[in-house]
Amino acid sequence: MGILSMKAFGFLGLVVVGLISMASAEPGTATFYTEYVPSACYGYEDQGVMIAAASPEIFNNRAACGRMYNVRCTGPTNQGIPQPCKGKTVNVKIVDLCPGCKGRSLDLSKQAFSWIANPDAGRIRIEFNQV
Repeated sequence: MGILSMKAFGFLGLVVVGLISMASAEPGTATFYTEYVPSACYGYEDQGVMIAAASPEIFNNRAACGRMYNVRCTGPTNQGIPQPCKGKTVNVKIVDLCPGCKGRSLDLSKQAFSWIANPDAGRIRIEFNQV
């Protein structure tokens, strides 16, 4: 196999892995918050700004602490901002519990939310998977 063939094969492999990981992504919703400490997982220890709080279902009595999730905006949840998504993904670390969140939802840091969507939307539809 020549070098060009090996590069093409490697690229194809990356594309397939990317498609499989997005195919296994879970649907949910996301909001954002701005006060990051203290957190349920790390107390007053700073964990940076690409972080999230998880709904009780995801948090699972602290089992999600430290897990990393790749999150992508898939659309709006209200009439306010019809096209909130920026077409990007973000990796966030679970550092806290969002007791008011329902179902499969994440409360992203404002920085993480702003990376993938217009914060004026307030709440967005997402797909996410553990990385």
